Amino acid sequence: MRRLPRLRHRPDSQIDFSDISEATAEELAAFRRPSQVGRPPIGDEKRQPIALRMDRRVLAVLRREASRRGVGYQTLINDLLASAAIRLDQQRS
Repeated sequence: MRRLPRLRHRPDSQIDFSDISEATAEELAAFRRPSQVGRPPIGDEKRQPIALRMDRRVLAVLRREASRRGVGYQTLINDLLASAAIRLDQQRS
């Protein structure tokens, strides 16, 4: 492990890649583009990532309930908020 700090500063031109074979066409085709990385969409609409702050106790309850239902906690939060938003919209109509 003592060699790592010294190797960290070695330029790429001094690295021996001779024992690494080139990627085949099949291997290159299997690579995913950055736009394909991440979670697959759920439902028809693309979701908007946001940052949200909530009480730890509330989050713990939501995570437990999501686990009980067999869904992700963010999916559960989205479903609960969507239901509440629909009710609010109907009340105002």
